[in-house]
Amino acid sequence: MAMIEVSNLTRYYGDLCAVDRISLEINRGEIVGLLGPNGAGKTTTLRMLTGFLVPSSGTITVKGMSIHDRMVDIKRIMGYLPESAPIYPDMLVYDYLCYVADIRGVDREKRMPVLSRVARMCGLESVMHQPVGDLSKGFRQRVGLAHAMIHDPDILVLDEPTSGLDPNQIVEIREIIRRIGRQKTIIFSTHILSEAEATCDRVVIIDKGKIVADGPTHALMGGDGVDAAISLVLSGATGGDVETVLKSVDGVRAVEVDSRPSSGGSDLLHVRLTCDSSSDPRAAIYNRIKQTDWVLLEFSSQTRSLEHIFRKLTREE
Repeated sequence: MAMIEVSNLTRYYGDLCAVDRISLEINRGEIVGLLGPNGAGKTTTLRMLTGFLVPSSGTITVKGMSIHDRMVDIKRIMGYLPESAPIYPDMLVYDYLCYVADIRGVDREKRMPVLSRVARMCGLESVMHQPVGDLSKGFRQRVGLAHAMIHDPDILVLDEPTSGLDPNQIVEIREIIRRIGRQKTIIFSTHILSEAEATCDRVVIIDKGKIVADGPTHALMGGDGVDAAISLVLSGATGGDVETVLKSVDGVRAVEVDSRPSSGGSDLLHVRLTCDSSSDPRAAIYNRIKQTDWVLLEFSSQTRSLEHIFRKLTREE
């Protein structure tokens, strides 16, 4: 049985349909990234998963428990970090986490081991006796993560956990999520595509309230339906000849040529070929170039990026 099962989940704000009949299953131990442009319905979906919003229709089941009659039990096994962590700036980190532990019903006799565990996992040992308000945003996000983890939940739901952080802080939060993900199910939303690419086992792309892609990150990046790209650097060729010759190769859909001067003064042609995803024309391209007097300086396949897939699936009609 899946850890989380969502079926035909829908949410309206007045006449606006923010989430439109989405269905998915999430298994134990998965790190799932929920991607989408602003206004796609990511935060609304997470708020329904965590019980902060009631669905207009559809069902959510967590470990066999329905949100309609077991929401309190579900919240006991779930940790939630909203986009802006709701933490008290005047409290010391230690006092704040003790306060959260009391609210979450952590046994007082077990409190110190619990605090030590979350402080170690979230990298908070050096700031436990500093006021939360004196911390950088990166450390405040870590405190928010510790808050969400204090009761050792089976599921963590994180809404834009790296929003507003600098590159170093993003890497630190990413490493924390990876460590936590070895033991728990994690769902997090983000608009930073490199984050999802580096962190997630699986990506769900949502646009205008609907799921437009769902699958393992590596499968989406190498899947059918996404054009492949090949880059070439040539010398001794003209743009018109290159376009004519290479467009005739089976599997090549488009040829883009850019002439740039080299350090030696001669012009080099930088060529980008867009190829059908269902074919591999590399050998045919090489053989066609070999029949000319052009000099092939570079030949490389460009990896399909998550950004390419995201833009293809969510761009305006």
